[in-house]
Amino acid sequence: MLALAALLPGFPAAAEAVPPVTVQIEDTAGVLDRNTLLPALEDIKFHEPTRVVVYTYNGSAEDNLNEEVLRFARAGHPEWISPDGQKWADGLFIFALDPVGRHVGTYMGEDRKVSLQQRDAIQDAARELLREAQWTEGTIAGVRRAAELINQPWYQSAAFLITAWLTAGTAALGAAAWLIVRAVTRSASRKEIERGDQSYANVSMDLEVTELNAGTIPGSSRYGGQVLEKHRTFLNRYDLASGLANRVHALSKGSLGMRRNLRLARDYADAASELDALDDVIADSNALLNRGSTWQTAWDRQLAPFRSDLAGLEQLLNRRHGQGGSATAAALRSFRAQSLRDIERWTVDLAEERISPERALDGLYEARTRLAGLLENHAGTVIEGYAKNKREAELMRKEMEAAQDGLNHKRRPSYEPSILGTVYPSYQFFSVATFNSGFNTGVSSVSSARSGGGSTTGYGSSGGSFSGSGSSSSF
Repeated sequence: MLALAALLPGFPAAAEAVPPVTVQIEDTAGVLDRNTLLPALEDIKFHEPTRVVVYTYNGSAEDNLNEEVLRFARAGHPEWISPDGQKWADGLFIFALDPVGRHVGTYMGEDRKVSLQQRDAIQDAARELLREAQWTEGTIAGVRRAAELINQPWYQSAAFLITAWLTAGTAALGAAAWLIVRAVTRSASRKEIERGDQSYANVSMDLEVTELNAGTIPGSSRYGGQVLEKHRTFLNRYDLASGLANRVHALSKGSLGMRRNLRLARDYADAASELDALDDVIADSNALLNRGSTWQTAWDRQLAPFRSDLAGLEQLLNRRHGQGGSATAAALRSFRAQSLRDIERWTVDLAEERISPERALDGLYEARTRLAGLLENHAGTVIEGYAKNKREAELMRKEMEAAQDGLNHKRRPSYEPSILGTVYPSYQFFSVATFNSGFNTGVSSVSSARSGGGSTTGYGSSGGSFSGSGSSSSF
């Protein structure tokens, strides 16, 4: 393929490979075999004349290798840095290794820089050898891969070679893929429309009843007043949902396969589902706060999210890395036992009118708030037990917080379909499901970082405005 391409007009001549201009080894960690390393590096061919530096030091897992390399350069090797102090010097490639903290990094001048993906490829070439403590061999493998990628002619890139061989096949596959995507999108649009239609039909059927329920909710009630605030926009939102319903049902079969119409169908389904949940909350508020004939059913629906959390606690604590034998786990088990007794007591007291519905909801709110606090405490225990260093702990903590804030989900209800969920924001209650979601994501992120899947690109607090091309990762 390359031989044929080289005959084409304008195809560039192959660049002559050259050995490094210089090889500088700063093995402060004392782990490299210089007699093996130096001749091996001097024999590697680069696409352009390049100065090669190898730097090692003994750090810790919490260290930022990028920051350490820059600190070392500023202290003793200013020639590694550009004249303006903001980048790495032109023509330079640095391979850095921390055998104790288990980090590997690659840094280069602006005229030698490669993409983050290619920097990862350089580090990946060394990673398996470094994991086996083959420091010299790993360094050689990393520098050799760097020589292949730095200033690589476009016609030698993997992307070009694959494209050159598969252009015709790709065109055919692309057409087939387009048809498949359209079919999948069309199917997804139909499902969203069906979801929206079911909720919209429920809301429309109960529209008159919803208005009657809202008209008798006691506005003087702390909870009733908040639900009525939601109801004040109900009809406007119903009109918007009606407009969306008309738009999606006017779509042709072919247009359902378009991504923008899938988004429209989802907007319709979400709007109708939210209204369907809200009219249930309005009905429950009327029944419970006025002690109507269906107040017990309404009360059970308010308890349902809390009951679900209590039921899921043991599975959470017994999972791998769940720290089920910890003090925070014992606190959760004790809380569950007490809460089950409280639920029974609230229900009996409501039935015998010893407490008001507002007081029962207050008790439920206080219990769910207490559970959120206990789960947060246990999250700290789980993070401490799983994370091996501060960096991993911070990564897990970030994922747990993101789950609690709902940031791990593209779409979610704006409120839990209950009276408390309507009065308070959804992130008020740290649920067992949210805990599990955050923990799973946190473990996945840490595992990826441990296997080298996560790259660090910044130079830490001491780096200032330095923005040289480079990154590091764990092995």
